[in-house]
Amino acid sequence: MRSNGNLAVMSLARSVSTLLVLAGLIALGDALKCNCTNCEKTGYECETDGACMASTSYIKGEEQHVRICISRDNLIPPGQPIYCLSTEGVVNTHCCYTDYCNSVNLQVPIAGFIQDDTNWPSSGSSWGPVELVAVIAGPVFLVCLLLIVGVFLFQHHQRAYNHRQRLDVEDPSCDHLYLAKDKTLQDLIFDLSTSGSGSGLPLFVQRTVARTIVLQEIIGKGRFGEVWRGKWRGGDVAVKIFSSREERSWFREAEIYQTIMLRHENILGFIAADNKDNGTWTQLWLVSDYHEHGSLFDYLNHYSVTIEGMIKLALSAASGLAHLHMEILGTQGKPGIAHRDLKSKNILVKKNGTCAIADLGLAVRHESVTDTIDIAPNQRVGTKRYMAPEVLDETINMKHFDSFKCADIYALGLVYWEIARRCNAGGIHEEYQLPYYDLVPSDPSIEEMRKVVCDQRLRPNVPNWWQSYEALRVMGKIMRECWYANGAARLTALRIKKTLSQLSVEEDVKM
Repeated sequence: MRSNGNLAVMSLARSVSTLLVLAGLIALGDALKCNCTNCEKTGYECETDGACMASTSYIKGEEQHVRICISRDNLIPPGQPIYCLSTEGVVNTHCCYTDYCNSVNLQVPIAGFIQDDTNWPSSGSSWGPVELVAVIAGPVFLVCLLLIVGVFLFQHHQRAYNHRQRLDVEDPSCDHLYLAKDKTLQDLIFDLSTSGSGSGLPLFVQRTVARTIVLQEIIGKGRFGEVWRGKWRGGDVAVKIFSSREERSWFREAEIYQTIMLRHENILGFIAADNKDNGTWTQLWLVSDYHEHGSLFDYLNHYSVTIEGMIKLALSAASGLAHLHMEILGTQGKPGIAHRDLKSKNILVKKNGTCAIADLGLAVRHESVTDTIDIAPNQRVGTKRYMAPEVLDETINMKHFDSFKCADIYALGLVYWEIARRCNAGGIHEEYQLPYYDLVPSDPSIEEMRKVVCDQRLRPNVPNWWQSYEALRVMGKIMRECWYANGAARLTALRIKKTLSQLSVEEDVKM
């Protein structure tokens, strides 16, 4: 990266010198009038955008004088054009740059002799004050402009370099504390859970882990790149490989995952991040826990769930979101985080039937001390089908962090609808469908979603037969309270968690 910055600076320097030469030529100004020995039709005068030339030569012992115009195209190289240089004994040539400066009455100095002639400066050119100011001022302005551009480009390269360096920190002296030869993946995950910092492994350990993973098979694709199953010391890990175009998304997601105190059983376990440059392109890796069931979307497509299974999925999703939203105060505190792209494809199903919220690349953090939200100025972020009404119609208050949490709750309600539809109660369950499957196309536009959600105020259908089962009745009630048009009226993740915890206890008693 640093070598690329040096090449950019060298290229800039070459561009400056080229532009200076061009500016000098352009600054010559309007047409120049010259004497012309071969221009009878124009009264022995000619006009040019270049220079006037006077030449003395000897042909068969007789002195011959030639006065002509030289066009700008022939003034190559600028400053001492080849047309204006003398060859001793054959031709003695000089160029000048003021009107009629090559008068037939002037004597052109013969090569090897010095003559007092103010019209023929030794540099081969003579410009007046106006031309000199133009020649000097133009290039100076261009140099200043190009220097500003150069500084901007250099800073841009430096920022990108620093971003990568933040994940390139290595301290091999501490390696053995974390990566003893007999340490398995389970040991590493245990260390992560009990380290106390809650922000993941030290960066040098992340790099060591990432560089010793063996990729096995591709298990998913997305707008960012690919997801692979990998092996590290006998254990499976998930490796999310971002395309080089998605460097900002990769860095942002790694940054969010390493937020202090973020680790939670219902948030995808982050292991490592690394950027690998193989000389042709840069691979951007994000290593996390591997869950063989895949996403909640995949899981619900393949399996129906029992009432107990439905409550377990819903409660764990609410627990993960509540921890994400929660601000923990103190020196080892945690800022509040909003997901902004919650959907069934961004929630993973663990082996024990609980959920883990993943894909935090669009998340925003709230710093309560300064009351600031680190967010790009884009109101419409996420998946259109799951966008809350205030996001679709762009009325969301971007300066108020609770607005983002409320948008997450709306999306959680849609995820609950997907889960509840697949609940097998009394031998009845419905086929899997995406929210609004019967109201919008498979890939709806924002306008199509806005018309359904904001203008018509429609929501996914909650079947009447759910009223016959307490668990489904409660789920239906939670969904409706997640879907209010007014974000402030929606439930909080913590309230949903408490309601489902109570429901879980009641269902356990029944069993």
